[in-house]
Amino acid sequence: MSSVAEPSAQPAEPAGPRLTYLIKRLEMAERARMEEVIRPYGVTLHQYTALSILERRGGLSSAQLARRHFVTPQAMNQLVAALERDGLIERRADAVNRKILRAWLTERGRQVLDSCHRAVDNVEQRMLAGFTTGQVRDFRQALEKTLVALTEIGT
Repeated sequence: MSSVAEPSAQPAEPAGPRLTYLIKRLEMAERARMEEVIRPYGVTLHQYTALSILERRGGLSSAQLARRHFVTPQAMNQLVAALERDGLIERRADAVNRKILRAWLTERGRQVLDSCHRAVDNVEQRMLAGFTTGQVRDFRQALEKTLVALTEIGT
């Protein structure tokens, strides 16, 4: 007997609101709280996301950053211009192709991002306060699985 749950052919009768509705409500509430807590640091949620991406992988072009942020290249160009204007990132020409500008966090960008991370940590703690450590782990795994299922190529 396998311990892996088999997917059911038919979704179970909903005991309450549709799961997709609850996910959307959670996303909207989470975004509102995040925007609220990072606003004092002078960044928008889109800017925070872009800075977070650059923290993990500095030296991305605007096009690469747009793909990772799920926005159009035009929207990312505006976002990058604002981040550069505010001194949160700097762009340097690529060593091989001088036409490509790669974005890097500045020291000011790192400081702002660290402050935002602390504020967002508080939002996450509030959001997960009713969960045990194991439930948080299971929730994370469930979210990762659903994300993979909806983003697999060819399905």
